[in-house]
Amino acid sequence: MAATSLADWLRSASDDLLTELLRARRDLATPPPADSGVLATRAGTAGSIARACENLDTATLAVLEALLVAGADTEPVGRQRIAGLLGADLPEQLDRLRGLALAWGEDDALSVAPGAREVFGPYPAGLGAPAPGLDEKDLDAALAEAGEDERALLGTLAAGPPIGRTRDAAAAVTLASASTPVQRLLARGLLLRRDDQTVELPQQLGLALRGGHVHPPEHLSEPELPTNPHQQSTVDATAAGEAMEFLRRLEALLRLWSAQPSPVLKSGGLGVREVRRLGRELDADDTRVTLLAELAFGAGLVAASEDSSPEWVPTTLTDSWLSSPPSGRWLVVAQSWLDLPRLPGLAGQKDVRDRTLAPLSEDLRRPLAPAARRRVLDTLAELPSGAGVKGVEELVRLLAWRAPRRGGRLRDDMVRWAMAEASAIGVVALGALTSASGALLGDDPHGAASAMAEAMPQPVDQVLVQADLTVVAPGPLEPELAADVEAVADVESAGHATVYRVTEASVRRALDTGRTAGELQELFRSRSATPVPQALEYLIDDVARRHGRLRGGVAAAFLRCDDEVLVAEVLGNQVAREFELRRIAPTVLVSPYPLAELLDGLRAAGFAPAAEGPDGRIMDLRPSGRRIPARRPPARAATGGLPAISAEQLRAVLTHVRAGDRAATTRRGTTVRLPAGGGADTSATLALLSQATREQREVWIGFVDAHGTASQRVVTPVRVGGGILESSDNERYPLHRITSAALVED
Repeated sequence: MAATSLADWLRSASDDLLTELLRARRDLATPPPADSGVLATRAGTAGSIARACENLDTATLAVLEALLVAGADTEPVGRQRIAGLLGADLPEQLDRLRGLALAWGEDDALSVAPGAREVFGPYPAGLGAPAPGLDEKDLDAALAEAGEDERALLGTLAAGPPIGRTRDAAAAVTLASASTPVQRLLARGLLLRRDDQTVELPQQLGLALRGGHVHPPEHLSEPELPTNPHQQSTVDATAAGEAMEFLRRLEALLRLWSAQPSPVLKSGGLGVREVRRLGRELDADDTRVTLLAELAFGAGLVAASEDSSPEWVPTTLTDSWLSSPPSGRWLVVAQSWLDLPRLPGLAGQKDVRDRTLAPLSEDLRRPLAPAARRRVLDTLAELPSGAGVKGVEELVRLLAWRAPRRGGRLRDDMVRWAMAEASAIGVVALGALTSASGALLGDDPHGAASAMAEAMPQPVDQVLVQADLTVVAPGPLEPELAADVEAVADVESAGHATVYRVTEASVRRALDTGRTAGELQELFRSRSATPVPQALEYLIDDVARRHGRLRGGVAAAFLRCDDEVLVAEVLGNQVAREFELRRIAPTVLVSPYPLAELLDGLRAAGFAPAAEGPDGRIMDLRPSGRRIPARRPPARAATGGLPAISAEQLRAVLTHVRAGDRAATTRRGTTVRLPAGGGADTSATLALLSQATREQREVWIGFVDAHGTASQRVVTPVRVGGGILESSDNERYPLHRITSAALVED
């Protein structure tokens, strides 16, 4: 078998093959390699091989491991030998390895780079080194002679790794004096002694115990993904319900942080106590609270304030998000989750220093998280419409088979987290991809929002008022109706049907916003599908009768009341001294304190004042919540390690490599050499280049580019002057960077 170097193989490869190689292994093209030799050197490094292997499935990796087991990194091996080690011929996988320059050569002389052994370690496929003494030995007979305990030990080492630690290897013994299984196996030559405490199972014996195959044949086939059929409309409707619930909780979180922002930990992130507090307020577990906070942050709806004591505060984007329709709010959340360069699932786990990872901290940042999520969703997109996976673990096994070396120790957890998070926000339901998510993956945000709007329950325009003063919303309310109901009632329980409760405090709150008793009565009469209970009418009238009798204004603040007895009662109360109230008219009091503080003090003292505007109408002084400027949204996360290379860049790199190859193999005459850099005498170079220009002859040049990289080129000069050599291919070479030149011989 004739050995061919990787450089020679690349040099003889077609332009199409090199183009696909550079596209698949982006790191080989940066910076552009000078020639095929430099390209081969890069392709053979352990780091580049490891990156390329991240995209290989189990079967393709098995072929590469079989090549290493056969020693293809030291001398070429035949394809039949590899097929024998695998128990199957895998031509497609072998061609893929060739296309990635991880293997090269004809079928009878396949080679791999020595760097591959560094990637797979000293024991590829979990097999040890071959023992020359076993090549001619009848291994079946030797195994038949071994006792049950010896075969159990050999079976353990055959499963990999082939190394075992034992004290029985400390001294060499004969078969007659051997007293343990390890000693007997060492005496028979079925184990190799590496040092006083280490034994190794020879490769030949490991293969024999595995039935002659590097991997079990069933491992070479992609595992099936069991699915359950569903109607796509059922999937969409289920996801819409989950999305509505998630949006409700996210809205509640933003309102909580508007009124009472959570402090930022000194190390960054959200503290455990705050997570528990938010969980109680939102009726959610720690995992759901973390996801809500992370997506609010990822969507730019919250940010850390820049105060001396920073807090997590909603941004100015919150108001526009809250005013958007539910489908629009979902679209913002779904896009933010898909492109979030963080792993919320890591929150609560320990790092290498045994510290708990906090939500919203930098410890959760993982730039490749978006690629992992899209990989999960792309796999679901391969299924028939409405089909959902039966279980997450089957999906984990499938993706692990497709890319076992991608994702590191979090490989399987990222799949589980992606499915759990996607189900929580309505991207996935019943294990299937929704119509809206399919549009989102296809970069059609308008179609995604439209599909989700169609799947979401239509807003209802009526509520059910109960005799116990509860108001039941049988579905999502119209925005205007929802605002009116929330103004006059408190949420008691939320879900697909929301239950509100009307209390004296909630009615007073509605009156504080400027609504009148008549408007509240009309709200329930016109919007309730059930008769309005008399108790509710009495409650509204009773609160309204006492509400607003005492009115305040700005003086810094003033109070006025037509009832002089009530004015006297206020002046006689402790609150008058606390807020320095004084009478300026029989029915008017003034205070130097802000009106909002004065009214809060009066309410605490048992009065029921209302705020009055310049026109005499009641106005709402409730704070709208804190807001900070929105930060610039982060750029969309990349779906891989390096950015994709354009067709134009590929052509330029390929031209660069081919030019370097031509220069390296060109016959040239006497070479004129001079040091590159300023101050060098370029007269000899100028004379040679001028001659080539006049005679239109090709010139071989060596030069150093602006990055300090030395390379060679064959050019045809068309003009030399001004310190620049211009070639027929419109390239320009500064003369001070040319280190040598020679005329090309015919």
